[in-house]
Amino acid sequence: MVKHRALFWLFVVSLCVAELHAKMQIYSPAFPEGGRIARKYGCMGKNLSIPLRFRDIPKGTKSLALVMEDPDAPSGTFIHWVLYGIAANLVGLEEGLSRAKLEDRGIKEGVNDFGNIAYGGPCPPRGEHRYFIKLYALDISPHIGEGASARKLEEEMKGHIIEEASTMGRYSRSGR
Repeated sequence: MVKHRALFWLFVVSLCVAELHAKMQIYSPAFPEGGRIARKYGCMGKNLSIPLRFRDIPKGTKSLALVMEDPDAPSGTFIHWVLYGIAANLVGLEEGLSRAKLEDRGIKEGVNDFGNIAYGGPCPPRGEHRYFIKLYALDISPHIGEGASARKLEEEMKGHIIEEASTMGRYSRSGR
């Protein structure tokens, strides 16, 4: 009986420790990690923003920031989406978010490398590219206005990142 009780408490403690060390996660219900991003999310489709889910946001997070980038672009890393001022209690973003919906939630949108303050879906000139969507838990709410570049956001975040997570999907113009 004592042995079973000790094992039970060891199990409970291990669950608590695992919960304390849970890593923040970002994922999309639209594709598995490393999987194909559907055509509708890219330039050959409807260019809808990808639905995303967030888990295990660390304690002390004041806001979240998000950057979507293509490191396989011919001219170097290409920025597709920049968001900041995301509430720390938000559990995700739905598909096809409009700028008005983002503004209603207090989320600021930055400028992408297409030169737009908007989501710019995957659009590789040739071949298949990888698209990384990075989520940052911050101990601040960035004090930058709408339309900031990813570089400006990085400067604001320096020294304020509690934790980061990422997910990756693949896209080609010849894909589905």
